[in-house]
Amino acid sequence: MVALGRLMLSQRGGKVKNQFIDKLRIYAKGGSGGQGLPSYGGVGGKGGNVYVESSSKMTFRRLKNLHPSKRFKAKEGENSRLRCLQGARGNDVIIPVPLGVCVVDDKRNVVADLDKLGQRVLVADGGSGGNSENDWKGSMGQTLSLNLELKLIADVGFVGFPNAGKSTLLEAMSRSKPKIAEYPFTTIRPQVGVCQYSDLRQISLADLPGLVEGAHCNVGMGHKFLRHVERTKLLLFVVDVHGFRLSPRHPFRTAFQTVMLLNKELELYKQHLVEKPAIVAFNKLDMEGAGERLEEALELLKAGDRETRSSLQDMNIQPEQPIIFKDIISISAKEHSGIEKLKTRIREIIDDETEREEDGEENMEGPGG
Repeated sequence: MVALGRLMLSQRGGKVKNQFIDKLRIYAKGGSGGQGLPSYGGVGGKGGNVYVESSSKMTFRRLKNLHPSKRFKAKEGENSRLRCLQGARGNDVIIPVPLGVCVVDDKRNVVADLDKLGQRVLVADGGSGGNSENDWKGSMGQTLSLNLELKLIADVGFVGFPNAGKSTLLEAMSRSKPKIAEYPFTTIRPQVGVCQYSDLRQISLADLPGLVEGAHCNVGMGHKFLRHVERTKLLLFVVDVHGFRLSPRHPFRTAFQTVMLLNKELELYKQHLVEKPAIVAFNKLDMEGAGERLEEALELLKAGDRETRSSLQDMNIQPEQPIIFKDIISISAKEHSGIEKLKTRIREIIDDETEREEDGEENMEGPGG
């Protein structure tokens, strides 16, 4: 399968144009502790620490431009000396990162999950200064390599195969102006918009890069896409009611089969994703034959009979846990048909889920708080 990024060509010389970076590898080293002065009981200064801190003004591209080496070293603690028996502490280093970054070590352990602005987490501890417990010899600071992985924070994540109309829908629902074209793989980086209601309530929407079959195995943009789905409160399946075919070498999928495939890709990546609230939006109702295709897809989604499941298993697209959708809505993003109903349902479901979570937290706290 041709990789997703290779298919998006810019209008200037046919070069691949993908400026979005959502993963960065860095090296962090805490400062070494200063040497002690045993004859006078002098204690060396502690080495500086290295922290990561979420910032609204930082992107991975900017961070990379500011620090091309991607190496961050805190200052060493000062040695103890006669005029200053307590050595000064080494200066800390604070690495500003975008909001939504997950810090992961080489063993895939999550060191930190920065989902709040200004959140600061220690990633490399500075060494202790020389003292009586370490024979007056300052210790080395912690050293490690880390992966910074950005997971977008949005209320709603658009899930769909290429050319399903996600970018057109984002434009219809918000003030965002994503690039739209009549060929697959238009979107190769996330686009975020804001849906504003008459009472000024705002809900953020993320049009994520198009999935392809096998994304859970990192085919196409694979994990780069699926990682961004994790933080969303609601999944919006945007499906071309006329079906989808990636290329002449790939099988044609009906709208119903497309829903099942998207379900399965999410399930195989991380099981808990299929437990998120979800809506299906069957798009392109303005095109000829849409009514018949819509009726067929709705019947199959509601049926769930043995024959249907058997046919999906034969095609290897039957999910283990079919999503129970909160609603199924027919729209035409191009003609703005059904958009208001979709916006209303998104708000209702998000509010219902928020209320349910708050009630659950109160019940856990008990009557005494």
